[in-house]
Amino acid sequence: MDQARPSSTDPRTQVGQVAAAVRRRVLEHTLLHNGGYLSQACSAAEVLATLYLRVMRLGPSRAPLTPRPFAGVPGAGNPASFTGADYNGPRAPELDRFIFSPVHYALVLYSLLIEVGRLGPAALAQFNQDGSTVELIGAEHSPGHEVTAGSLAQAISQAGGIALARRLRGEPGWVWVFMSDGEFQEGQAWEAFAALAHHRIGRLGVYIDANAQQCDGAMSSVMTIEPLAARLRAFGAEVHEVDGHDSDALAAPAAAARTTERDRPLVVIARTDPCRGIDLLRARAPKLHYVRFKSEQEFAEYSRLLETLRGASA
Repeated sequence: MDQARPSSTDPRTQVGQVAAAVRRRVLEHTLLHNGGYLSQACSAAEVLATLYLRVMRLGPSRAPLTPRPFAGVPGAGNPASFTGADYNGPRAPELDRFIFSPVHYALVLYSLLIEVGRLGPAALAQFNQDGSTVELIGAEHSPGHEVTAGSLAQAISQAGGIALARRLRGEPGWVWVFMSDGEFQEGQAWEAFAALAHHRIGRLGVYIDANAQQCDGAMSSVMTIEPLAARLRAFGAEVHEVDGHDSDALAAPAAAARTTERDRPLVVIARTDPCRGIDLLRARAPKLHYVRFKSEQEFAEYSRLLETLRGASA
C-alpha cells in the first residue's frame, strides 16, 4: 500500500485520514502474514495520530526512511549503536520527547510513522526479520522507540526519570508517554505514579489506550483496573477521560496543560473501541489481542473488507 499523507488542512480531518490509513495498513499486513495486532490499530489509531499531529512538538525526523539494520546493544564499547528516537526528531531543550510503552503495538506505530512521512512504506518489508530493527515487539532501536520497555509498565518509570532530568536541566519540553490500560494491572505502573507525585513531576503527559482488553480477554473478567480515573487521581495525577476516537477531545487536555506551570503529571484516559473501523473483529470477542485467521472463509472476508476500505479512501 502506498503512503497517503493527509490531504486536508483541518487538524481533525487530518487525524481521521491518518487513523483510517493506519488501520488499512495494519489490516493489509495482517493479511499478508496471517497474523497481526489488529485490534490495537482499531483502538489506538486516533490517539497516536492526535499525539503526532496535534499534541507533541517534535522536530523533523533525523532518521533514514529505510530503517538501519541492528547495530548491537547500546554501551560504551559500541559507538555504532542507536535508538529509534531520531524518527521523532532531534533532542532539543524546547522539543518534546515521546516514550512508547506497550511495545506489542509496534506495528501500529510503524504504520503511523509511515502515514506522517517519518518512515518509508518499504520499511514493513523488514518487519520481524533477522537483523532488522523493525521488530515485532519494539525495542530501543526500533523506529519511533526511545527505550526498551521490557515488561509492560516499565516505560512510565523511564519517562519519569527523563522528565525529572529535563526539569533539573531547565528544559521546557514535555515528555509524552503512550500506554495501554492493561499496563495498570502491573504494580510497577502504580509505583511509578507514586514517584511522579512525590517528585512533583510536571511537563509529563500520559495517554492511555483504554480499550478494556488484554491478551486473555476482557479486562473486567481477567482483573479489573476500574475505577481507573479515581485511582490515578488518588496517586496525584490530573486525569481527563475522553472519547479516544475524538481528536478534539484528545487534544484539548494537552493544549490546556501547556498554558500553566504544573507539578503533577497529566493523564488522558482515552476510552476506545478495539473493533473500531473493522467490525468483523466483533465476532472474535472477547479474544481480540492477536489475529490469526481461522479459515479460508474468514481470510476472504477480511480481504474483501480491505478492498472496501481501499475503495473508500480513493
